[in-house]
Amino acid sequence: HMRTLIVSIAVVGSVALGQTTYQLPFASSGNTIELAVANTATIPLTAVKVEATNLPSWLKFAATEQRIALLKAQQEIPATFTFSVDKTAPVQKSQTLKFVISSPTGEKWMKEITVAVAAPEKFEVFQNFPNPFNPSTTISYQLTTNSKVNLKIFNMLGQEVASLVDGDRLAGYHQEMWDATRCSSGVYVYQVIASDDHGTKQVARKRMLFLK
Repeated sequence: HMRTLIVSIAVVGSVALGQTTYQLPFASSGNTIELAVANTATIPLTAVKVEATNLPSWLKFAATEQRIALLKAQQEIPATFTFSVDKTAPVQKSQTLKFVISSPTGEKWMKEITVAVAAPEKFEVFQNFPNPFNPSTTISYQLTTNSKVNLKIFNMLGQEVASLVDGDRLAGYHQEMWDATRCSSGVYVYQVIASDDHGTKQVARKRMLFLK
């Protein structure tokens, strides 16, 4: 005999798109998903387990399991999950999360929720890491929209010493590695140019130090 459990979901800090998908802010923390678990039966439920499953690596849940010790008849109790969105998350790509609610008697209920991560709000090029470096370093940047990206490295005379990227990149966070083994020690400038479909061009330059 299956007792009825009504589960409703609220995702705090997100934007609900249509009826189905919750849009999560890019690289955000302190987001919460609240599942209201309602026992519509006339008998209480004890030791109810609520588990978040099917989680992608870029969603970092503080805990994937919540327990409700006692759910009285006609009572509703929220199970709250707190999570952060890693900056490596794919942007605008739907991901279905599954929440499994189970009782000690082996009954199971499932609620699915679809989330997608919003694009970053601003174009940004980050300081390379490590810096100073020897012989390689990582350059990372984020794009607000799908763009054609050109990432070049110049010496202090303005001469190009490397071209790391010349092509299309999706909105979101990206990392590129540069190995400077063949170059001499000194200060270099890396330049990122991102052009979107509308012809808008954004340019950022930063300095880095190569020490052999």
